[in-house]
Amino acid sequence: MTTDLATTHIEALAHTRRIVAGVAPDQWSHPTPCDDWDLRALVNHVVAGNFWVAPLLEGQTIEDVGSRYDGDVLGSDPLAAYDRSSLEAQTAGSAPRALEAPCALSYGTVPGAVYLGHRVLDVVIHGWDIAKASGQDPTIGADLVEHCRAIMEPEMGLLQGSGMFGTPVTVADDASAEARLLATIGRQA
Repeated sequence: MTTDLATTHIEALAHTRRIVAGVAPDQWSHPTPCDDWDLRALVNHVVAGNFWVAPLLEGQTIEDVGSRYDGDVLGSDPLAAYDRSSLEAQTAGSAPRALEAPCALSYGTVPGAVYLGHRVLDVVIHGWDIAKASGQDPTIGADLVEHCRAIMEPEMGLLQGSGMFGTPVTVADDASAEARLLATIGRQA
């Protein structure tokens, strides 16, 4: 990968921001590819996840953060909430030594690079989900697809066993790189 992880994280956040900005006011209750979440709940999940980045990269534990980001973090302006969370996440992910910092997660302590990689995947894949649910162009783009594949490949067993994604689906041999990435995590392009 020619782009560093912090830059990929920023690109992922910008990609999904464009999609969140395109959600119409009457679409927030639309169903999504994530069975348990409507569009508002899914965006809330992404925004809350973004808010977790700074405390975890700064060395706080899940217990330290507690219930700070439980419930509705979107308020009356989901895009403004996304922007605040994105700026905090970008700043933390780009800080010196952030990628080496130990992050205490629910599945163990990992380097900041592993955690930030998981955030890239979450933001990009759920951006695709948000686009599908709101009738927008869900195309991820070749660079982000390649970065996501590079993040996923060494951790495929962990990610598929985590319950974070759906059951892989079969695609044609000539499927695009994006379709193959989405199939790996249970989505059909």
